[in-house]
Amino acid sequence: MAYVRSAGLRGVRAVIDALGGDADDLALRCGLPDGALDSDEILVQDLAIGFLLETAAVELRCPDFGLRVALRQDLGLLGPVAAAIRHAPTTTRALEMTSKYLFFHARSLEITVVPDPEDDPNVLGVRFGYRDDAAALPPQAVDMVLLFLHRSMVTLLGGEYGLLSVELPNPLNTAPGRYRELFAAPARPLASAAMLRVPAMLLGREITGGGLMAHELALSYLEQHGPARDQTYAERTRALLLRSLDTGTSTLAGVAELLAVSPRTLQRHLNREGASFSAIRDEVRRDVAARLLATTEIPLYQIASALALDDVTTFSQYARRWWGITAREFRSDRKGSAGAGRPVIELS
Repeated sequence: MAYVRSAGLRGVRAVIDALGGDADDLALRCGLPDGALDSDEILVQDLAIGFLLETAAVELRCPDFGLRVALRQDLGLLGPVAAAIRHAPTTTRALEMTSKYLFFHARSLEITVVPDPEDDPNVLGVRFGYRDDAAALPPQAVDMVLLFLHRSMVTLLGGEYGLLSVELPNPLNTAPGRYRELFAAPARPLASAAMLRVPAMLLGREITGGGLMAHELALSYLEQHGPARDQTYAERTRALLLRSLDTGTSTLAGVAELLAVSPRTLQRHLNREGASFSAIRDEVRRDVAARLLATTEIPLYQIASALALDDVTTFSQYARRWWGITAREFRSDRKGSAGAGRPVIELS
């Protein structure tokens, strides 16, 4: 038994509701904790998720239930992993990041590139499964994850990428035509593992529209924050903003993405802690500005850019609000003894 983030349940409630079912009753009977269908951050037993998907498919007479859920999911459910993947320079790098950092979504699962099960040197398999090869995957979960993976690859690569077949380790859950409709490729049951067979030349293909700085920022956050989640959301928001203002990640949506939650969820957590995103960002801007003004000769327009402010004029308006003087005056005071009588600003 392993635990995964409840983000993997995105779309489940909507599909159950559309089929006329009672999502809360199903979740309760399948052993899911309260709120798991409506939050990204609750840890849920993987067996409970599989049981929910299978039970819903049977009771609601919906053999393509997992596929329907996947149609309501996108890459964003992977949280900070998604930010790293979206801005990866190549498909190889994106798959490396997915494999290495999938623990943010599910510690017991992995996505890996494996040799073609049919020994075709021009084909590779993108395999999904437990790290323990002997562990079986629930069939509806296989459908859901493989379609999610396929749709994510289409999004990253801007269109069809040459998918050859969908390999399922179980019998087909629904009609073959349904799989072909959604994957634009045949689904083959009773395979050795759950995987997408793709052209080998897909590896190394450039992903357009990404940004190296955003990619490195996401990786830095993943490396430094790993599984530790003992900080409050206010502390985590502040820490991330301190590192990301000058890369353009200064919005609630951008920070929420790296924190693996929705903007609404982040704001709700901050409100519960008596904080707000705008106030935290303002404090971070003030502290970064004070440090740069006091310890460097960086031009004011560059400091404004580092604070994610539009221009020097805007920066000066902020400085007057923070300290009652201009940024230039603040720098002059801190460089000489004239500022000794002014209150010292504590920097964290």
